[in-house]
Amino acid sequence: MAKLPTKKASKGFEETLWDTANQLRGSVESSEYKHVVLSLVFLKFISDKFEAKRKQLIDNGQEAFVDMDVFYQQDNVFFLPPEARWSYVKARAKQDDIAVIIDTALSTIEKRNASLTGALPDNYFSRQGLEVKRLASLIDTIENIDTLANECDLTEEDLVGRVYEYFLGKFAASEGKGGGEFYTPKAVVTLLAEMLEPYQGKIYDPCCGSGGMFVQSLKFVESHQGKSKDIAIYGQELTSTTYKLAKMNLAVRGLSGNLGERPADTFFADQHPDLKADFIMANPPFNLKDWRNEAELTNDPRFAGFRTPPTGNANYAWILHMLSKLSEDGTAGFVLANGSMSSNTSGEGEIRQKLIEDDRIECMIALPGQLFFTTQIPVCLWFISKNKQANPQYGYRGRREETLFIDARNLGTMVSRTQKELTKEDIATIADTFHAWRSSESELKRRIESNEIGVEQYQDQAGFCKVATLDEIKANDFVLTPGRYVGAADIEDDGIAFETKMQELTQTLYQQLDEAATLDQAIRANMEALGYGE
Repeated sequence: MAKLPTKKASKGFEETLWDTANQLRGSVESSEYKHVVLSLVFLKFISDKFEAKRKQLIDNGQEAFVDMDVFYQQDNVFFLPPEARWSYVKARAKQDDIAVIIDTALSTIEKRNASLTGALPDNYFSRQGLEVKRLASLIDTIENIDTLANECDLTEEDLVGRVYEYFLGKFAASEGKGGGEFYTPKAVVTLLAEMLEPYQGKIYDPCCGSGGMFVQSLKFVESHQGKSKDIAIYGQELTSTTYKLAKMNLAVRGLSGNLGERPADTFFADQHPDLKADFIMANPPFNLKDWRNEAELTNDPRFAGFRTPPTGNANYAWILHMLSKLSEDGTAGFVLANGSMSSNTSGEGEIRQKLIEDDRIECMIALPGQLFFTTQIPVCLWFISKNKQANPQYGYRGRREETLFIDARNLGTMVSRTQKELTKEDIATIADTFHAWRSSESELKRRIESNEIGVEQYQDQAGFCKVATLDEIKANDFVLTPGRYVGAADIEDDGIAFETKMQELTQTLYQQLDEAATLDQAIRANMEALGYGE
């Protein structure tokens, strides 16, 4: 097996792998091809883990147990019968029936492992019509991912997860608008996680796509020396193929999560009706139209106390759904189109006013444009909370009738002609501002001493951030657009008096006018010399 180079030398490995795999696509659409590639990456990964565990049993003198499922499952390893192993598929890669062999392997794996029920493609490869030669070459390409390479300082979950995440992003970019159904830009998800800080408890995403919010939550926990077992994952997804992607994405990370019994519409078939989550992270479909008929959901308990959200736009339906799912101390952070901050269409302004008067709005952030592969619609982040009272457990100070507004539209760096990305520094600037504002005095001191935060205290910054009171928001007609509150950035004073500046500018202007007159005379003289005088 070809081995992945060390971490330092492997820069661009994912890109090389992507380029090779994408060249083998042929006539298969990107939206379909991603399931081919990611399913094979998944199969390769779980096979490598199975083979490593099998070898361990043999080396430990436990050869009698190598065909018993329980000895694998206790270590979070999927048991694979011979016909479902990567080695079996690889050895038959050039056979005419290779598509059937892969489908059989995936079907067998799902039947033998209950946690993968509904996760893997069903007879998918047989239906795609991918040429045997191309499929065999793709298998050879994926063979080069050595998930267990000893010299690589990444764990196998990190490595395959890294490839998986990279491929998801590339497929989203290549698919354009449709890619947004399963992928949220990594920087946006990272920002949500850094602000919500989901160390432990129940994490929920009502429109989870391929599960990126959950993966980033795990990364956050682990980067702060936490444990994945301290978080419980709950999600729901409408699209069947995306539901499968999410299940595979969790599996390659070694995560277990409850994504409901089946893919389903969150509004009409809530898979977690009794859930109360500590943290909610989401990127709902922007401005979803016709999400219900006029007569539907008019008395839904999730909207109790509010006007029923309009049929023409689901933005506020998502907000109220998530609010209903929060525990008493829960916090939600989610992406919405900018129009949600000011719209008064069909009663949306009335719903927003009640959310504000009920003191649910914690923070509003205007994001820079061009962050998403899928849309040029300007977007924002909402943070809502069930409880703004002081909470010593989390280190929060009391924030009753306060809302933090952040205008981050000037942040971000162009990484391509059409794509912008928030840097680590941008994310830290936004998150530090939020935590400095929300933290109690003792918690802020602890963060400073442990180098968890880069600011010593919160201060309003013209053009960037402002804490507004309930009365100030009322005075702005309950509009939540950060630009209404943060104002314009201060122009740096260069210390030169206005009168002096005007005198210098006037002298420059007169000098330029004199030069223009001289040039005009020269042009006239040249024209007359050529016989074109007046």
